Amino acid sequence: MRYTPRQANTGDQLGSGDQISLFETLEPVVRGLGLAIVELALSRHKSSVQVRLVVCKAGGGNVGVDDCSRAHRALLPRLELVFPGQDMYVEVGSPGIDRVIKDGSEFVYYLGRGIKCYRTDISDWTGGILESADEKGVVLKGKDGMTEIVYELIAKAKLDYTLDYLREV
Repeated sequence: MRYTPRQANTGDQLGSGDQISLFETLEPVVRGLGLAIVELALSRHKSSVQVRLVVCKAGGGNVGVDDCSRAHRALLPRLELVFPGQDMYVEVGSPGIDRVIKDGSEFVYYLGRGIKCYRTDISDWTGGILESADEKGVVLKGKDGMTEIVYELIAKAKLDYTLDYLREV
């Protein structure tokens, strides 16, 4: 797994001469709602634009329908300014209980949650509560204590709500 800093993973450019990315345009609005953008996808079809966002709570916790609805209502006017005269389709969702983590930079959004990682060094899954994450790797708290895993050893990772019982351990 790679670790891509969020600033370098910002999505499509808005216009030919415009150097502002869509991520940089929407991120302040989402942050103002107490949320963070985990994933952003933009696709264009003739005269329509489709924007899909996955958001999570900036301080941790679960994202509900009300949070997604608030984000949708706040983002739609901004997107209509960015893409004038085009039909807009905006979808805002939560990461879900079993989200596949696509980049190492995502881990910081899931601190305190159950995570499992498929490791290439042992060809098996290692799971636990995510204690910390940085540019180098993650630390999981499991039944047997703390396990530190560098990103180069993670082939696949995903949220695992079944491990949340380890918070009490």
